[in-house]
Amino acid sequence: MPGVLAELFVLSESRGKEAAGIAISNGQGVFVAKEAIAASRFIKTPVYQSFLDQHLLGSGASNGYSGALAVIGHSRLVTNGARGQNENNQPVRSSDVVGVHNGIIVNDAELWQRHPECERRTEVDSEVILALFHKFLQQTHSASSALEATFAELDGVASVALLPSAPEQLILATNNGSLYYVADPESELLLFSSERFILEQLRHKRQFRDLAGHVRSERLEPNTGLVLDVRTFAQSPVDFRGKPTARPSIAAPVPAPARATNGMAGTPSGSLADTGSDTAARAAREHMRRCTACILPETFPFLEFDAQGVCSICRNYQPIAPLGRAALEERIAPHRSKDGQADCIVSISGGRDSSFGLHYVKTELGLNPITFTYDWGLVNDLARRNISRLCGRLGVENILVSADLQEKRNNVRRNIEAWLRRPRLGMIPLFMAGDKQFFYHGDRLAKQTGLGLVFFFPNRLERTHFKSGFCGVDEGRGWYFNVGWRQKLTLASFFGKEFLLNPAYLNPSLVDTAHAFYSTYFLPNQLLTFLFDYVPWDEAQIMSTLRREYDWQVATDTEATWRIGDGTAAFYNYIYYTVAGFTEHDTFRSNQVREGLITRERALTLAVDENQPRFESLREYAALIGFDWERAKRIIDAMPKLYAGGTPGSRAA
Repeated sequence: MPGVLAELFVLSESRGKEAAGIAISNGQGVFVAKEAIAASRFIKTPVYQSFLDQHLLGSGASNGYSGALAVIGHSRLVTNGARGQNENNQPVRSSDVVGVHNGIIVNDAELWQRHPECERRTEVDSEVILALFHKFLQQTHSASSALEATFAELDGVASVALLPSAPEQLILATNNGSLYYVADPESELLLFSSERFILEQLRHKRQFRDLAGHVRSERLEPNTGLVLDVRTFAQSPVDFRGKPTARPSIAAPVPAPARATNGMAGTPSGSLADTGSDTAARAAREHMRRCTACILPETFPFLEFDAQGVCSICRNYQPIAPLGRAALEERIAPHRSKDGQADCIVSISGGRDSSFGLHYVKTELGLNPITFTYDWGLVNDLARRNISRLCGRLGVENILVSADLQEKRNNVRRNIEAWLRRPRLGMIPLFMAGDKQFFYHGDRLAKQTGLGLVFFFPNRLERTHFKSGFCGVDEGRGWYFNVGWRQKLTLASFFGKEFLLNPAYLNPSLVDTAHAFYSTYFLPNQLLTFLFDYVPWDEAQIMSTLRREYDWQVATDTEATWRIGDGTAAFYNYIYYTVAGFTEHDTFRSNQVREGLITRERALTLAVDENQPRFESLREYAALIGFDWERAKRIIDAMPKLYAGGTPGSRAA
């Protein structure tokens, strides 16, 4: 048994490496051990070994041990509740119930107010599940009834394993199907995990084959559960499908300080928001030459104007022509499940496009997706809560792939510190290199699950070619991950030269950066399906659907709904706007103008607000990554401005 527990811990570590814990029910009580370290480290500690010796291996009839054991474990990614306060780590105890929880409960604050008799001891949202279960168990004396009543109140994703002190039971339940188990009556053994792949991997381990290697894993369907009597091994299914669930009013925006407007609320159309107090720079920015058809400025890489002031991108632009619903149906037909089993992978980041994409894949196409989220350390709380809203409401499994978050953040800090020594616009993509492995993990999950249909949701209106443009690469009309060999070599040459000129880039992040480069430019993507290559992208439809159907949260420090779940966006957009006079919002709005979706005047008005610095977000980002924001701001503000006599190929680039 200890060997199987260790294997489960290690295999589960991909879901979170910030804390680990275990709980054992052995007839004498429910005992918990946990620490704020990765699971692979936790199982090697004296605390863990001593805990097993005392409560698992040392249990015996003479000590009141009935012969029945229940063990639950957890490998945690911190979403709320600081891991430094160990009571926030999993397993969590509330009254006489101990449990572990995957997901985020987005209405936990409302639930604590609705049930003041439940005592709150921690910061973590998981506690409210246990508190409600205990309350309803005391009222009904039925685990099944208590589960139904608890899940009826929850909004968000909840996959739980619970150990009440009495009676001796193991209780599993999920509202999104992220729970799998193997039950072997012969050996009276039940093993469970948040992913089927984890149990399938365990099949190859000798300890598992000796215990229950002949039994196949089963899935708990969304809004179902299982109550196991630990003493008799009797299993009682629980089904709360079709029961009413929590549906609060539309979520309020994520709290944030009042927006810093820099006095630009009345900025006339034709000039964009100011980011600093340098009067000369502000004047030069406001007098930049801009395309008379779109709003791109003269500082945009590879941009040329004709005699009428129309830019080369507008002159050569070809309207987006979606392939259509019929072509999409033809694409997915070979993969569509006929028995309700999973038939596709959906990448969801918590942003508006992937959130709507999941809605469309599930409700419009009628597919049965497994979603995955790659958390590289800068997926913020807003994005995580939005993911939980959708997956909970839709009953969709979400596989969370978590990097070593602290190491990822350390890599970003190393590259920012290196960049500040020799700031160049072309090197900014290094700050975001850590997230590019989401392509790799999408491909890996497709292979693990045997699914050949993987949805991603890039939107051609949101292409940001200028980022590689500052590296000397013209991406043309394609995606950055489909550029040709010559462009890839140009990129490699640019970065190689900068590494030589600035040895600070030769730091431990290089391995991660190399993997990101491979994942972006060399990983085959034949399995990928880009939804918005088939169906039109409609901002109004997307936002109204997300707000109406899922109470999708927006930020309060910006009117923009793009990139608000990305902790890095506020930082790199501040640099681009300060130095080059535009941001990715200018490119997005310009593409909308070319498509006839908005007017040029409207694009300018929107960019006024969207280019406002998000100073509170910038400070939070710097604190998370671990660099001095005020020092960084001074260096950025002092960089030569491309709109003040420089060119995209100048020193600033």
